[in-house]
Amino acid sequence: MQSERAYVAGLYRRLDGERARVRREYEQALGDNGGTPLERDVRVRSLDRERARLDVADNGLCFGRLDAVSGEHSYIGRIGLFDQENDYEPVLLDWRAPAARPFYTATGATPENMRRRRQFLTRGRTVVDFTDEVFGHPESAEHGDAALLAAVNAARGEGMRDIVATIQAEQDEIIRHDHPGVLVIEGGPGTGKTVVALHRVAYLLYTRRERMERHGVLVIGPNPAFLNHISRVLPSLGETDVVFLTPGELVPGRHITAEDTPEVARCKGSLKMLDVLSAAIADRQRLPEEPVPIGLGDVTVRIDAETAEWARDEARASGLLHNEARSVFVEIVAYVLTERAIARIGRDWLTREDRESWEELRQNLLGQLAGDVQFTAAIEQLWPILTPESLLSTLYTGPERLRAAGADPALLRADGEAWTVSDVPLLDELVDLLGAVRKPAGQDAEEARQAAYASGVLEILHTERQDLMDDEDHLLAQDLLHAGDLAEHFVERDTRDLAERAAADRDWTYRHVVVDEAQELSEMDWRVIMRRCPARSFTVVGDLAQRRSAAGARSWGEMLERYVPGRWVYRSLSVNYRTPSEIMTVAAAVLAGFSPEVQPPDSVRACGVQPWSRQVDEDEMSAAIEEFVSTEAGREGTSVVIGPPGVAEAVSPAETKGLEFDAVLVVEPERILADSPRGAAELYVALTRATQRLGVLHRDPLPPALRGLTPLVAAADAAT
Repeated sequence: MQSERAYVAGLYRRLDGERARVRREYEQALGDNGGTPLERDVRVRSLDRERARLDVADNGLCFGRLDAVSGEHSYIGRIGLFDQENDYEPVLLDWRAPAARPFYTATGATPENMRRRRQFLTRGRTVVDFTDEVFGHPESAEHGDAALLAAVNAARGEGMRDIVATIQAEQDEIIRHDHPGVLVIEGGPGTGKTVVALHRVAYLLYTRRERMERHGVLVIGPNPAFLNHISRVLPSLGETDVVFLTPGELVPGRHITAEDTPEVARCKGSLKMLDVLSAAIADRQRLPEEPVPIGLGDVTVRIDAETAEWARDEARASGLLHNEARSVFVEIVAYVLTERAIARIGRDWLTREDRESWEELRQNLLGQLAGDVQFTAAIEQLWPILTPESLLSTLYTGPERLRAAGADPALLRADGEAWTVSDVPLLDELVDLLGAVRKPAGQDAEEARQAAYASGVLEILHTERQDLMDDEDHLLAQDLLHAGDLAEHFVERDTRDLAERAAADRDWTYRHVVVDEAQELSEMDWRVIMRRCPARSFTVVGDLAQRRSAAGARSWGEMLERYVPGRWVYRSLSVNYRTPSEIMTVAAAVLAGFSPEVQPPDSVRACGVQPWSRQVDEDEMSAAIEEFVSTEAGREGTSVVIGPPGVAEAVSPAETKGLEFDAVLVVEPERILADSPRGAAELYVALTRATQRLGVLHRDPLPPALRGLTPLVAAADAAT
């Protein structure tokens, strides 16, 4: 024990020395005026990342040791440390390094040339105990699970913890999976699929850092509470270039949480909405019901249906997006009007043979049209500039517009801008269907001037940095910045970190995307997500049995094949590390009722406390809930009350997806079942959030699947 304590203490001294060195170099780099600004910026950012990497290692710096058959041994930890005075020999292996893999995968049957695995129990910076698993000794097998059981039995804190010290072989295989496309991880409640996906991100950033860190990683989760719960995992592993978003935040500037009814959500989530959106845009490209008079010079000309139809056909045939094609529409309408006006104004004195005079008069008339209020109003009626928000809001509030677009009448609503999560993929789609909104006159010219100047600067940087070029693994300055981007930096330097810049930029593309609770996402959601990652590098996490959305996935192939045909692989997790067997037995009975073909995950432990039920009347309900809350407040760990809408102090099952609590009280399960078509899946989610204690309060008789719960009278001792 003393030798291990001494070795780990030495690692911490080395860590402190590395921190001090990097801090000094970082401060020197900040004040260094030598070299180019680009070189200085690269140096500062590199040292800042190294500071962050070293700062995460205080808690659990070293958590184990591997002894090889050859007699060599290696210490395994949160980060890698090296002896700079001895040819950079590793004194601590990063858990992601290939040489560290046997720490997670070696078994008595397949020891992988290892003799022993030692797992440390630490408190602060001190080793207080360890367990050994000697491969080939049957009597030692039980010790291999000691660290795992200690972790899963521990009281829950405010956020998800990393599992670097207790990764199991089944999980490690997925974490280190090197598939370049889409990896689907499916697992029932408590199997650790989310934390495995996050550790896979950390592994990919370790093995592909040059390619991944410039663009960052996007993690999509079902709600803000879930993202807050998991947000500590990657920083605890030294990775910070990660953006966390919910589906309601995939359009920058939007933080939408409201949900539609199942029928409307299903409708909006279908790919049929692509035809609806296209038809809605076409419906705004109109012909005048009556000719529109426009005064030009001393004559009046009219925009008639024939002229507008010709202009509309040409604008549509241009291949430009709606807002950009408006210039084609305006050009043709203006041409027809000026031709008609010139013919009348110059009837007695001007012929087409006098091209110079004809064109001079045309330019004069075009100038008049540009400032004519009637002409501008007519164009706005016939071919308006549209934003995604303006198109959708007028569509939702107009029965006639819905009919014209072939949309389901269920989309009609009183407040067109009462946005829901299901609207987000439609708003995003419309960005690509409508095109950019034109900028005020003069702004385009000024931005073009600045961009031209910036382009020259980029060319200089290209020449200076030519030595950095590597066909695949290095990007030059122009790969990182467009000239327009650099022009903006002349006004004010962008000091935001990568995650902040990426989250604010709708056109930002990520190198890798994690999609959690993916079974809830619609066909339209997937279009948004695929646009965010052209490389199609994804870790997809979900459980089809827990699907609650009417628009969600019924099979993974149904959602993925159209985007990554033949480029997605499936892996499953079968062991439940969170839910004790007593609670999982209850949840499995509910699962069998709505998805009998799904095998529930096997729990690795029992908690010794039987789940209980208690029937109360309406007057007793509030007091019973308060009693639970008061009792749990005096215990270590976390607790939650889950119930249908309208129950005081209760959250919905949807709000707890992906979360875990020491104690859970499920209120009125019969109402949860009846609340939606996927009520059984909602109840299954609610029952599987508990890691230690589960209680059920009900007014009406229990659903058949829950009648095996122990009545409170019999469970009182265990429950309290």
